[in-house]
Amino acid sequence: MSASSALTSRVPTDSGGAPTASKALLPRPTLLVPIVVGLVVLALLTLPLDRALVAASLAGVLVVLSALDLQRGIIPNRIVLPASAILLLAQVALFPNRAQEWVLAGLLAAVVLAIPPLLGRRWMGMGDAKLALLIGVGLGWGVFGAVLIAFLCVFPVALLLLLLRGGLAARKTTIPFGPFLSLGALIVLFGPHLAGLPTS
Repeated sequence: MSASSALTSRVPTDSGGAPTASKALLPRPTLLVPIVVGLVVLALLTLPLDRALVAASLAGVLVVLSALDLQRGIIPNRIVLPASAILLLAQVALFPNRAQEWVLAGLLAAVVLAIPPLLGRRWMGMGDAKLALLIGVGLGWGVFGAVLIAFLCVFPVALLLLLLRGGLAARKTTIPFGPFLSLGALIVLFGPHLAGLPTS
């Protein structure tokens, strides 16, 4: 989805207020738990233990935040900000030689995604910027690959909505961007290892 599209990826109140868009159904905990458990197992099977602990934590939080974004159109500060702080502390403790990368990648990604809402563009929300902070802290410079994948994934969805709904109805449709950011992060996190590619 591009800035020129009138489809929006976030309702205006994604920092904790009541959403104005129609709500999607929140996946039941019975569905969320197997997803989180599966990602934790995947992390433990594919990554060294220290990286697996960080990856499992990041993946679990991303699943929860994606579910909340789909349900309410918000990415709650009370989850994403403490999670970012805790993940940063863990990263610095485990990989002190990359501490600067974790901090800079998170801050830069958050600033980049904060520009549209700060300029009054409603197709992106501040919750997305905070989620980018979390992903940046977890992935380092890989966050920008995750953001790119997220935009590539959301384009077909936006196009499909335009084709199916058309006209004013499609232009007023909101698309939660958080799940796409989370998907991009998970692909960057696990994709190279599953494909047998070398990683840093």
